[in-house]
Amino acid sequence: MTKRAAKRFVREGNLDAEQYASDNKVRRLNVHGAGVNNGWSPMGPVANSADGPRDQSYVKTIKPKSEGQAALMAAIDDKNLVLALGPAGTGKTYLAIAKAVEALEAGKVGRIVLSRPAVEAGESIGYLPGAMEDKLAPYLRPLYDALTDRLSMKRVKALMAEGLIEIAPVGYMRGRTLNNAFVVIDEAQNCTYVQLKMLLTRLGWNSTMVVTGDPHQSDLLPGISGLADVADKFEAVETIEVVRLKDKDIVRHPLVAQMLGVL
Repeated sequence: MTKRAAKRFVREGNLDAEQYASDNKVRRLNVHGAGVNNGWSPMGPVANSADGPRDQSYVKTIKPKSEGQAALMAAIDDKNLVLALGPAGTGKTYLAIAKAVEALEAGKVGRIVLSRPAVEAGESIGYLPGAMEDKLAPYLRPLYDALTDRLSMKRVKALMAEGLIEIAPVGYMRGRTLNNAFVVIDEAQNCTYVQLKMLLTRLGWNSTMVVTGDPHQSDLLPGISGLADVADKFEAVETIEVVRLKDKDIVRHPLVAQMLGVL
């Protein structure tokens, strides 16, 4: 808008549309459609495009994206103890926490208890500043990420302040009885056989426990992880479900499945 046009607009209150009739200086984004060149669009590929639909947006109701995920979700609904074993990117932790949030919001359980072993994967946390809780925070970060994806950060903090959501390392679980709770044991491949036995026997009345992990990605020394042995023994127990996810159930970037196929 020129100075003269601007003064006239201020004085008369009328906008001269001809000032903006020409768009020769405006660069428009290409959109998908008939008669338009297919270029980049902020909305991503359309549903009927060769690249497939863009399904990375948040959804309120979780739906399985593979047969393995469908089996896992059905097992969590039917059994009080579920072991979910599978490679990275199959949604084990996310589905377990999503089910936990769903149960809490529906009033089926009174609290959520999330536990994860604080095992160093080649690094040391002794140099990290702060108290013990601060040193353990990096290990528990994936659980916070999954929670805040299903609930707002404000809601998560409020529930944690009320004690309805508890995140604790494995070492703090001994001697407890978890009644009326949805318990998720994440990264169980970094637990020894004795630790898993202790964790599994924390299950109380009206509670559901989901144990997730990948026996092939343990940070412990060979032969120390007890997840594979526990899963093999539980296969024969009818009241316990062991769900083994495969590479075809990976919903992360397609390269993850390709990398795990050759590593």
